[in-house]
Amino acid sequence: MIASSGHGFGLAVFPLAAGTIALVFGAMLIRRFADRRRPHEGVWAAALLMFAAASLAMFLGVVRGWQSPDFRVYWLFGAILNVPFLAQGEVYLLVRSRRAGHLVFACVLALAVFAGWKVSTATIDPVPLSKTLPLGKEVFGDGSAPYRLSQLYAFPAYFFLLGGSVWSALKMKGRPELRNRTAGAVGIALGATVVAVGSGVGAGFGIVPLFSVGLALGIGLMFWGFLRSSRPAARSPKPV
Repeated sequence: MIASSGHGFGLAVFPLAAGTIALVFGAMLIRRFADRRRPHEGVWAAALLMFAAASLAMFLGVVRGWQSPDFRVYWLFGAILNVPFLAQGEVYLLVRSRRAGHLVFACVLALAVFAGWKVSTATIDPVPLSKTLPLGKEVFGDGSAPYRLSQLYAFPAYFFLLGGSVWSALKMKGRPELRNRTAGAVGIALGATVVAVGSGVGAGFGIVPLFSVGLALGIGLMFWGFLRSSRPAARSPKPV
């Protein structure tokens, strides 16, 4: 497909920044997973690499004009699969049974393969690709499988992620030794919310700067939350 004309680096710099942060974030999680073999860190690393791929695809689409491969990558990894993989990390943290966590992850992987097949084989309308930020319902069709999958996958996963993070923060509240983990959980939940609001409002109403800034700010907050939660636990005050 022939690319449409680009829309300028001014709008593309924010998804580029978001993708760069996500790559650094993902690399840190991969290193931690290699050292500690904690499943939630491995799944979150995959989610962050998906976020980076989607953000960089958006950067290319905005700066030089969208092509169908750009939009497929952006939609699959950004609109459909990213949040479910973040939520899977929360499953590993909240569910005590490792076997149950693996079973849920197997279901997530099966759903991811199905989504990849649907997005890669879906028919694309080239006309909306001329926009700065094409909508999935325009590119794939309002009733198409890729558009519906973004709703069926991402919405429930987001609310689970948000609820799990808030629940974790409330559970750790009042325990000074867990202060860093509490602040980190709040930061991760807040970052996911900023991305959700920025993408929902920005894409829905065609406000590309809001969408772009929301990506960079949201991933930045999530990164801060991860770094804060990774600090050594504060020591409990000694009894007098």
